[in-house]
Amino acid sequence: MKLREELPVDHRLAVVYRVGAAVCGVILLVFGCLGFADQLAFFATDGSRVAGLSSNGLLSLLSVVVGLGMAAGAVVGGNFASTLNIVIGSLFLLSGFVHLFVLDRSVNVLDFSMANVVFSFVMGLLIVTFGMYGRVSGGLPHDNPYWRRRHPGQARREEQAAVAVDARRSPAGLAAAPQPPARSAD
Repeated sequence: MKLREELPVDHRLAVVYRVGAAVCGVILLVFGCLGFADQLAFFATDGSRVAGLSSNGLLSLLSVVVGLGMAAGAVVGGNFASTLNIVIGSLFLLSGFVHLFVLDRSVNVLDFSMANVVFSFVMGLLIVTFGMYGRVSGGLPHDNPYWRRRHPGQARREEQAAVAVDARRSPAGLAAAPQPPARSAD
């Protein structure tokens, strides 16, 4: 099964993917712009703080680039925004783990502190949750488009059964249905 085969097009879940990408993208853009406003040195590791997080010019640049990418994903929307949220959220989580191991070492070129690591984990989980919402679960409802794509035979049978029930409930179906025998007034 290929990932793109199970993606529905133009579904109401697309709003969740768009909103998630937009909100997280704006947060990253604001953080990056605040870093540029403070005129941080590009590779500084002196612990300069922006919005409570340690930052430098390189981290500000990365935040702006990723924020713009997520904003673009929000504009495109749909399945693209969902996949982008999953990828970027996963990269945030990976970044959190990597930077957890490089704290207080010379290879910490993004000037991460423990607050940055926690932010990376929280932001990564938030972005991944927006991307996977309604798409990944063991108990998706049967009207979910992802469930329908994964179980086409059962979805078709359920749809046919629903059509048959609707036909029996319609006025024409009620007239054609067998009527119970009339009781005599003996």
